[in-house]
Amino acid sequence: MSTVHMKINGTPVEVSSEMTLLQAAKTVNVNIPTLCYHPDLPAWAACGICVVKLENSPKMVRACATPVAEGMSIITHDPELHQIRKTVLELILSTHPNSCLTCGRNGSCELQRLAGEFGIREQPYEIRLKDLPKDESTPSIVLNPEKCINCGRCAQVCQEVQGVWALEFVGRGEHTIIAPAANLLLDDSPCIKCGQCSAHCPVGAIFEKDQTRNFLNAVNDTTKKVIVQIAPAVRVAIGEGFDADPGCVCTGKTYAALRRLGADVVFDTNFAADLTIMEEGSELVQRLTQGSGPLPQITSCCPAWTDYMEKYAPDMIPHFSTAKSPMMMQGALTKTYYAEKAKIDPKDIFSVAIMPCTAKKYEITRDDNMFASGQQDVDLVLTTRELIRLIKASGIDFVNLPDEKADSPIGMYAGAGTLFGNTGGVMEAAIRTAYTLVTGENMKDVNVTAVRGMEGVKRGSVDFNGTEVKVAVAHGMGNVTELIEEVRQAREQNLPIPYHFIEVMACRGGCIAGGGQPYATTDEVRLQRISGLYADDERSTIRCSHENPEIQTLYKDYLGAPLSEKSHHLLHTTYQERKLYKK
Repeated sequence: MSTVHMKINGTPVEVSSEMTLLQAAKTVNVNIPTLCYHPDLPAWAACGICVVKLENSPKMVRACATPVAEGMSIITHDPELHQIRKTVLELILSTHPNSCLTCGRNGSCELQRLAGEFGIREQPYEIRLKDLPKDESTPSIVLNPEKCINCGRCAQVCQEVQGVWALEFVGRGEHTIIAPAANLLLDDSPCIKCGQCSAHCPVGAIFEKDQTRNFLNAVNDTTKKVIVQIAPAVRVAIGEGFDADPGCVCTGKTYAALRRLGADVVFDTNFAADLTIMEEGSELVQRLTQGSGPLPQITSCCPAWTDYMEKYAPDMIPHFSTAKSPMMMQGALTKTYYAEKAKIDPKDIFSVAIMPCTAKKYEITRDDNMFASGQQDVDLVLTTRELIRLIKASGIDFVNLPDEKADSPIGMYAGAGTLFGNTGGVMEAAIRTAYTLVTGENMKDVNVTAVRGMEGVKRGSVDFNGTEVKVAVAHGMGNVTELIEEVRQAREQNLPIPYHFIEVMACRGGCIAGGGQPYATTDEVRLQRISGLYADDERSTIRCSHENPEIQTLYKDYLGAPLSEKSHHLLHTTYQERKLYKK
């Protein structure tokens, strides 16, 4: 990699020729303020806060989008630049509501932070608010266009990273807003509820639908037994809300916090991840050995991905595993298997799931299969961010909580179950068990490194004792098209199948970077969270789903066998083609 020599505030530096001025400044511990910039997205220099001076030149350039050059000398901070940046912020604030105290981003808002850093105490410009209504049409995400600062980050991630195109710039000049095409409601657009728009919004213009009050109402209802499950990715991100490093595994503290919030029973979605592997792995083996369905088999754990597939690629429906997501399996068993064992009327159970994902709020009522128990299998989904707020508001000292264990009989999990939070994790967990189902032996090394890493598309093969199984993994919705087209081409031209098994997760990095996780997620944070889940797997005494004793007991006492009639009723689903635009 070539380098260039330049000066930053008079200091000579040698930096990569592929860097921008913003990145180069960080190498010498100089932070240039930004608002429209996000490291996940292409820089497009919209806000102008990152302007810097070219020494001995009247020109100012935007650091986020300007590449370094040999001999360049820049000034990043001086009184003039300070005043320019402050003026930009004051202009933005002149069209932004002054309602920080009642905003969901209070304390984590990038605009609020910059206004504080620049000491803005008065508003010198005329206030011109947009006075636009909120869009609360989806069960997952709320758009508040009044707070939008037109930075474009939500539209960029929706279009260029996710490939969904549910959001775009609508209108011109000062009347420009970001909304679905033709200014439709979000629920009438191609939106897949992944929440990446909210995860990348710097202010409170897009956020998850807050349902913390529903939880508090449930725990205060003496007629209800509140049963909570936590997803794999929650445990390595929740600590960030209490100043822990990303990737800190806070499983036991999360169980403890939920009980102090009023939960009667705490289970772990990782158990159902192990169960998903038993069902999905058995389905894959049947397709491989009996031709019971078309190959490749495609994973179905991610509700944003299944929604995308039903809208953008309905021809792939026969390839989808019919296995429900772990959350929905756990919900169905909570109100059937557990209810019977505990002698509780399912009508008296209030089933709550703590998820890293905003699409999970949609999934719980996506179709009739989500009511397999005879009731709504999961009554409420809270994101990691919502749980953090609940814990703080309840005065719980999360950091100093003692570690507690999950309840039984659907709380124990193998290391494979915890991997579901990572890109490649579902694939790795499935391979560990499918190998045993096919060969009758356990893998000598259960670490399937071919499906690990942050490449947008990962390809590999696994030797099933002489049989090659070709696999592929995609994460970040925009990367899946490449794999879909390979499958279509093979099918249309009657070519050999390119893969036997494909895993897709809608969000970059997998669920660890879901739309409901703590803000400020970057690749650095993603890698730390991923490492936390791999460490949790490595520490597990049982690392394969089929070896989980509670899974074995469940099949012996209740389900019979994977893919049995009862399993199909409770643990499997169907898919249907959906229109991109409802109107």
